[in-house]
Amino acid sequence: MLVWIVFAAVGLLALFFRNPHFFRDVQFVRKKLKTRSRILKYMQTNYSVLDRFIDAEKEHPHKPFILFGDETFTYRDAEELSNKAARVFLQSGLLKQGDTVALFLGNEPVFLWLWLGLVKIGCSAAFLNCNIRSKSLLHCFKCSGARTLVAAEELQDAVDEVLPALLEQQVTVFILTDRCQTADLKSFKDKMSQASSEPLSKDLRSHLTLRSPAAYIYTSGTTGFPKAAVISHAKLWLVACFPSLAGMNSEDVIYISLPLYHTTGFLGFASAIDRGITVALRRKFSVSQFWNDCRKYDVTVIQYIGEIMRYLCNTPKKPNDRSHKVRLAVGNGIRADVWRDFISRFGNVKIREFYGATEGNFGLLNYSGKIGAVGRDSFLHRRYFPHAVIKFDVETETPLRDSSGLCIEATKGEPGLLVSEISLTAPFSGYMGDLQQSEKKRLHDVLRKGDLYFNTGDLLRIEEDNFIYFQDRVGDTFRWKGENVATTEVADVITMVDCIKEANVYGVEVPGHEGRAGMAAINLPEGLRFDSAAVFKHVENFLPAYARPRFLRIQRSLDVTGTFKHLKMKLVAEGFNPNQITDPLYFLDEKDKSYVPLTVDKFNLITSGQIKM
Repeated sequence: MLVWIVFAAVGLLALFFRNPHFFRDVQFVRKKLKTRSRILKYMQTNYSVLDRFIDAEKEHPHKPFILFGDETFTYRDAEELSNKAARVFLQSGLLKQGDTVALFLGNEPVFLWLWLGLVKIGCSAAFLNCNIRSKSLLHCFKCSGARTLVAAEELQDAVDEVLPALLEQQVTVFILTDRCQTADLKSFKDKMSQASSEPLSKDLRSHLTLRSPAAYIYTSGTTGFPKAAVISHAKLWLVACFPSLAGMNSEDVIYISLPLYHTTGFLGFASAIDRGITVALRRKFSVSQFWNDCRKYDVTVIQYIGEIMRYLCNTPKKPNDRSHKVRLAVGNGIRADVWRDFISRFGNVKIREFYGATEGNFGLLNYSGKIGAVGRDSFLHRRYFPHAVIKFDVETETPLRDSSGLCIEATKGEPGLLVSEISLTAPFSGYMGDLQQSEKKRLHDVLRKGDLYFNTGDLLRIEEDNFIYFQDRVGDTFRWKGENVATTEVADVITMVDCIKEANVYGVEVPGHEGRAGMAAINLPEGLRFDSAAVFKHVENFLPAYARPRFLRIQRSLDVTGTFKHLKMKLVAEGFNPNQITDPLYFLDEKDKSYVPLTVDKFNLITSGQIKM
């Protein structure tokens, strides 16, 4: 027996010296397995995030749950207000078990009361992006299958714009106000204030299982109309548990300034319920008030997306930059240079970068703190949470397959498509009302005949040290001169130039050329001019010839989604034609060693093939 213990110890030591992250790798997989086991146990009893909220309210009814401006709502307040909201829906007679209500509002406590109230009566909610309008608004509403819409008072103009189409579909519209001036709209707040706050019978949701929809959350819409991802109650538990894997505990206060209508924001709310903690909620991210809010509410955990961290680092330095209690930052999309700047300036905040998708069935977490990485590749992780990075043709946007029809795994350092196995413990619920798009995300016969994997639509790479890095979105990467160009890498490089504040990189078609030429929409820091020669010198020094943007477009501001992702489709469609674009355009001129203004004459010479690229 002793011999085997010695052999095991020697084996572990050997593994450790070959892989200094071995024990952390094991610990992370162990935590994920415990989380999976916990959710499987909940599935047997249909114990939902709502049930956890009700239990948390019983445990500490007077503990602050939501801090919003100067208002404080306790767990008891949230319980009673959500009961009132539920009763308004019940008394309207409009809903039956399993129905969906579309919510069209921003970050405010009533968003949370409405969702809790709907689940209490056995219904679900579709979270509409409060920035969408007209056709996009109608598209997203139709996707949800809802017959009832609840909108914020300040969004009534947007509702009025599409009201005829909604009424034609016999949709009931509530406005979060005490009184409506429009006959076809119903008020909600007055009815809610008059409703009883007494608990509702659990029988109202007795039909729900953890496989039932808890919400519909829309993809960002960077590549077309948003799609409604089905978030089951089981998936919501996975979302709720993720910050705990990153190190959040029951003593924390979490700050949410990202939109609740998106996974990033709702993740914070669900995880707060899981841990029974306090949420400091802000209506909208404010770079000037971010740290003031953190100090005001004694915030210990913040959520981020990459752009938020960059905005914070770009503010003028202050003596009290390190005067805060924030110890943990959980999010995704932070650039390596911003990561370093953030820690250097704001102190020893643990940054836990993760990878995941709203509709996905798999996630990665950088638990070791390696700057720039999104996670680690390990045998144990692949064993218990099957996934792979496979070779991918960015032109045809299809995986490469061998002679037997199976996909080919990418080599170390080679960007490839991340795929994750679809199974009973890692299901893919698809998109509401869009079977075609749902099927496009399913890949068959990946590593063996008959298997089924989820196509993340993201290109990642695994380096020799087994750290995993995000490369680009499929569709954002393009080919030029026979090489793949990753837009995120090019953007990271060109924003290192002092005169470029932000960059949105994409590929445009050029007549007579295969593939797409690189183009970047940029904006400039206040008070700085575009230094064409300096930009040329920088891209020449830091980018291979095929990756250098051939065209630049200077904009006052770059169009982004509600979660600060750059919008590319319109830019790609507009191309580089100065006859159609009023923004200043520049062309990379290798003879002049500079970016020169793209005139109509130069445009004609390029499109006719007289200027070689």
